[in-house]
Amino acid sequence: MAVLEKIRVKMGAFITVIIAVALLSFIIDPSTLESTVSMFSSKYDVGEINGESVTYQDYQKKVDYFTQIYQMTNGGASNDQVQDMINNTAWQEEIADRVIIPAIENAGVTLGEEELFDMSQGTEISPVLAGEASFQDENGTFDKAKLAQFIQAIHQDQSGQLQMYWGYLENNMVKDKLLTKYFSMLEKSTFVTPVELNRAIAENNTTYNVDFVVKPFGFGIDSTITVSSQEIKAYYDNHIKNFEQQESKDIEYVVYEVVPSVADIELTQNNINKVYEGFVSAENMKNYLARNSDQPYNPYFYKQSELSSVNATVAEFAEKAKVGDVLPPFQDDNMFIAARVMDIKNLPDSVFVKHILLQGENEKKADSLLQVLSKRGDFVQMAKDYSADKNPNVAEAGDLGWMTQTYLIPGFEPIFDAKVGEVIKLNTTYGTHLVKVTKTTKPVSKMQIALLVKETVAGKQTYADYYAKANDLATKSEGKLDKFRAAVKEGNLTYYPAVRVAPAAKGFASYEKAREVVRWINENEVGAVSPILSVDNKYFFVVAVTGEHEGGLASLKEVAPQIQQVLAFEKKGQKVAEETKALVAGASDINAIAEKLGTTVSSKSGIAFSALTTQQLDPKFIGAIASAKEGEVSGPVVGEVGVYYFVVNGKEVGAFYTEDDARLRKTQEFNYMSRMLPAIMTEAAGVVDQRYKFF
Repeated sequence: MAVLEKIRVKMGAFITVIIAVALLSFIIDPSTLESTVSMFSSKYDVGEINGESVTYQDYQKKVDYFTQIYQMTNGGASNDQVQDMINNTAWQEEIADRVIIPAIENAGVTLGEEELFDMSQGTEISPVLAGEASFQDENGTFDKAKLAQFIQAIHQDQSGQLQMYWGYLENNMVKDKLLTKYFSMLEKSTFVTPVELNRAIAENNTTYNVDFVVKPFGFGIDSTITVSSQEIKAYYDNHIKNFEQQESKDIEYVVYEVVPSVADIELTQNNINKVYEGFVSAENMKNYLARNSDQPYNPYFYKQSELSSVNATVAEFAEKAKVGDVLPPFQDDNMFIAARVMDIKNLPDSVFVKHILLQGENEKKADSLLQVLSKRGDFVQMAKDYSADKNPNVAEAGDLGWMTQTYLIPGFEPIFDAKVGEVIKLNTTYGTHLVKVTKTTKPVSKMQIALLVKETVAGKQTYADYYAKANDLATKSEGKLDKFRAAVKEGNLTYYPAVRVAPAAKGFASYEKAREVVRWINENEVGAVSPILSVDNKYFFVVAVTGEHEGGLASLKEVAPQIQQVLAFEKKGQKVAEETKALVAGASDINAIAEKLGTTVSSKSGIAFSALTTQQLDPKFIGAIASAKEGEVSGPVVGEVGVYYFVVNGKEVGAFYTEDDARLRKTQEFNYMSRMLPAIMTEAAGVVDQRYKFF
């Protein structure tokens, strides 16, 4: 036991649990032990696919992999939105590997060695490679030479990143080809039969001219209509598939938005007034704003048309401003702003740049090369010989391409002042650059404006005041729904309902980043009331769980009110139909029917059965028209909004819809079904997504 104690001390609670389970195996039967281990392991599953668990570790490996791919292709860290995209990509990859690709392979679809060769080096280049910008020439066309350069570079890359990226591309190529072959096989099995062809041509070439009257139902509740529990049960049984639902919960919540007080606004105004004089006279604006503004100095040169995106008041001021002119502080929403015109120049929007990159202590070498280049030295050859940038995916050595003010290397700002053909020396974090501008767009007038900004934020006392209000409600609620509602009523507070909040939701209502609130909802039962939940350091929530919807088939009790409304509406339609039938008894034509119903006759021409959704007419009404006899009054037809009586005055048969149109329609239907197929496969595989437990 002393040895066990040492292990516990060194390895902690996790090992203690494992040892406990091992000891239990001597005194409980194996099946009980298996279920115990399963309980522990399933706790760390992020989902289930085809009855198999997806462990947190397996899923996280894919997330890490796609995160690396993103960083390789985009550079830098990802934000929350990008990370969500990466997480979803990793999950879809799990589904593809476990469901879609196996289904395709089970259908007999495979790839041969020749196909694999053709996708990268033969005549059937994969769209995955063809769409990769690194393998395209200046015209956006796939270039095999660039691909060959990339593959050669893989063997020289010590980091292994190029090998990883090539593996990523190969995986995508194989999956894309398998999907293409699979859908091609399905498409060949989908064809238009002669019967379908004739029917489609007849339906699409026939139009009707109709006179009609409609008696609207009205949407008020009819107290004379009753729906029995037996009718509700029968409807439920006959439409059972319509009541599948996702797991979710209903809540009521009170939210306190922390907004700056009058005192906070006055403090901000005083703060900007204190530094305004220094702003007017500052010689080093970058340093001055770094010390005194809530936004750093932006050296960007704006066209007049761009200034409205900065601020409407600043844009109006800039229209007639000169260098040195200053706009005094003004309030704009939660900010106080002052502006000063720093410079006005004629500058191009874009410049095409070449460079030679020298790294390390190379100032003397840079000066020497600059002297040679100033005497018309061969820039491209010198880039090949001396530049540390050996990018193989450029048209000429040294090419950086087109740059704009929003897309350039930090430190390259002087390129917009450089003349075409001029070589200048610039220093950046990458090293020393000899930069040549080879072409530019037409220069236009632009203005550089410095902005002194003070944002109004809630002070400590303001936060404390709002927190106290939220805390008062949370305290009075005592974690119980009835007391929460009583406190809301007593305090005359505004509460909001939110229904069917899904476990994986990032937020609810208009609060898109309320994941911590959703996490609390997931972890608590109906009737529970939360403590204060803070979101974005701006909102305080107190939340009550009021309802729960289990995933799968909704219970009859849960959907009975919904069914009751549907059946009541159907009965109302039938009732109106019977009432109108009695009213129009004996009426011989459509005008007489309109008179008895107290309405007017409407006319519509060119009604086609094939265009149910594009004619802004009741679908049931259109269906009845297609089967009615010409010249006879038909009705009542119970539609979606009212009861119809009508007469078909004429029918026209054209020849504008051809066999090609019918086949095109079939192709469109197939394309739609193809897009839906992965979702259908996913549903059939019983995919359970429980990533919300961890993310």
